[in-house]
Amino acid sequence: MSIDGQRSESAQHRVSPLATGLAVFAGALMIVSGIAAVFEGIAAVFNDKVFASTPQYLFAFDLTAWGWIHLFLGVLVGLAGVAVIRGQAWGRFIGIALVGLSLIANFMFLPHYPFWAMVTIALDVAIIWALAVYREGAV
Repeated sequence: MSIDGQRSESAQHRVSPLATGLAVFAGALMIVSGIAAVFEGIAAVFNDKVFASTPQYLFAFDLTAWGWIHLFLGVLVGLAGVAVIRGQAWGRFIGIALVGLSLIANFMFLPHYPFWAMVTIALDVAIIWALAVYREGAV
């Protein structure tokens, strides 16, 4: 701090290594989660008999439609993960939004693949938290 109460320029531009590490970790998780969602989507599009179907579920959609949703979201989440790792501020904001959509999509996908959907939901929550706590000017 200087005499007039302002932070010095070097203190203003330092970033917490923990916050930076969490952002990189979140970006890497986004890439891995995106790739897994792409494979999940491909499996549902080409062979929807791979997944079990629970009757009488409130959010009943055709598995081929779910496959396209997961495929599309997986590509977008993976690309946002690359942007997060590259340090792009917009990547964190878009990443939070896309991972939030992924969380909702996996919640609605629960009757078709419950274990994987719950694992993905937990990873999505961790990713959102890691991206939300990152502050570019944090000391």
